[in-house]
Parts: sequence; structure tokens; C-alpha cells
Amino acid sequence: MLLVLALLFFTGIASISYQQGVFTTFVFIGLAILLWINKEKRFLTSLLLSFLIGFLIFMVSNHITEMADISKETKIILNRLFLIFIIIGLVFNHRIFKKKVSWYNEKPDWNNPIIFPFHTLNILWFWLIGIFINVMVYSFLIVRKDVEDIQSLLLFCLFFSLINAVFEEVIWRGIMLSALKEITSTGYAMIVTSIGFGLLHLAIGLSMSFSLLISVAGVIYAVITLKTNSMYPSMLFHLVINFGMVYSGFIL
Repeated sequence: MLLVLALLFFTGIASISYQQGVFTTFVFIGLAILLWINKEKRFLTSLLLSFLIGFLIFMVSNHITEMADISKETKIILNRLFLIFIIIGLVFNHRIFKKKVSWYNEKPDWNNPIIFPFHTLNILWFWLIGIFINVMVYSFLIVRKDVEDIQSLLLFCLFFSLINAVFEEVIWRGIMLSALKEITSTGYAMIVTSIGFGLLHLAIGLSMSFSLLISVAGVIYAVITLKTNSMYPSMLFHLVINFGMVYSGFIL
């Protein structure tokens, strides 16, 4: 049952991203049937369904924005702001089932180690090394830009990076990871949120292979969140990567 729900969820994200109405309809019907017949997994099914409904509204809103006579930068910012529809859907679903909305809104605990087969690493060092590697990679691309280009993008970069990091982390490492971990298992919660996080990038035109590669970043964010019991370290990590993506020319 858990596997079926996950596959329907992933298919729903992909079909909505590719604007495949028939597949999207089948996914919604499938989830609606499971919602009706399986009382034990009703909250989980409704959670995934509410996400997809919010995502569908997100896509429709972006389609309307694309037809507006506004700058590309404004369209991108609005695109990220429209993620609020997914958050609203998830919160509304929690309210229906009278469940508390939890989202790892705690002060980070840096004492928990990450145990690898060959080494044990403190979560703080894991986080710092990850940020350092990304800063070095993106710095190599950024230093090749003119100073004027860097200055002209600063305001857009700040708005985009902050909005995107906050909203995506609240959705995936906040509400979704917390809810799935509580009602299923840590492993299932990590897999579903990480793959879902990657597939969501199909909506901005990335390929399936690259989107699945981004899922690896989702796993790293999830590990950091679970080990620190806070989504703020992963949010900052995400913010740094967003900065790099803007200045490396990946976003604009």
C-alpha cells in the first residue's frame, strides 16, 4: 500500500509538471479510491492528495503568470511565491484531520553524528563541508562574471534564494518529512520527500534525469534536518546553493 501511494504521488507530480491531463486524472481518481477504501492510511493518502491539489493550483497560477506582460525576473519570483498553495493545501489537510502541523521548527542540535561504514562524522562538520564544497564549485563560475553583472543580479538573487529556500524547505523537510515520519517510517519519509523534491523541478523545465539527481540533494537535506532536529541548517544550505545557481546562470 505504501509503495502504491508513493508511486501514485510521484506519477502525479510528473504528470502535472508535463501537463498530462489524462494521467493526472487517473492519479487523482486512484488516490480518491484509496482514500475511500483504506481507512488506516486515510491521513497519508489525503496528505499526498492535498499536496498534488496545491501543486496543480501552483501550475495553473504559473501558466496565467506566463501570459502576463511582466519581466522574466518577476515571473520567476512569482513562481516561487506560488509554492504557498502547496503549503496551504498541506496545512488545510492537517486541520481536517485535527493534527498539529509540525515542521522541525527547533534550535539545531549539532551533537548527533553521521555514521558511515568507514567513518563517523559530526553533523556540524558534514554541514560545513557540504556548504564549503558548493561555495568552491559555484565561486569558480561566479568569478568569471563581470562585477556589473553580479551587482545587477543581487536584489533578484536575494529574493529568489530566500523565498525558494524557505518555501521548499517548509514543504519538504518541514511539513512533509515530519508528517510522513510520524505515520510511516523514517526511511519511507526520506525517500518520498527526497524523490518528490527532485521531481518538483520538472515544473521548471529540468529533465527527468537531472531532477532525479536533485533528489540526492533532498536526501542530504533530510539527513541534516533529522540529525539536527531542525530544518534551519538545511534551509541555509539550500540558500547557499540557490545563490550559486543564480550567479552561475542556471536560473536566468
